[in-house]
Amino acid sequence: MMSFATEFQFVLPRGYVDENGTLHRHGTMRLATAADEILPMRDPRVQQNPGYLSIILLARVITKLGDLRAIDTKTIEKMFTADLAYLQNFYREINEMEKLAVKTSCPKCGHDHEVDISFLSQMEGA
Repeated sequence: MMSFATEFQFVLPRGYVDENGTLHRHGTMRLATAADEILPMRDPRVQQNPGYLSIILLARVITKLGDLRAIDTKTIEKMFTADLAYLQNFYREINEMEKLAVKTSCPKCGHDHEVDISFLSQMEGA
């Protein structure tokens, strides 16, 4: 049976420092849902500043950060820019579709290799 991961662990490059001075670097992010991407568009903060969308998205999908009891937009706002950039990249990495590939062998030499067939699935949707 094929397993499907919905949560992914990360380690922040710098770390979030809470109000007590405790450093939190280890966390977990879950895959985003359609609601995670759509509902924040109604938020007045996003309507005033579209850049705020990533703050709300990250607050919704980060399920754990160190020993913090909850992660909200204020938590994300207080992160160092290096950590924010890391989390934005991590979000894209885990939520983008995986490359579709098949393993095959060359009929002439017998060499095994993978062939990217992502373009085929894109053509089917066209």
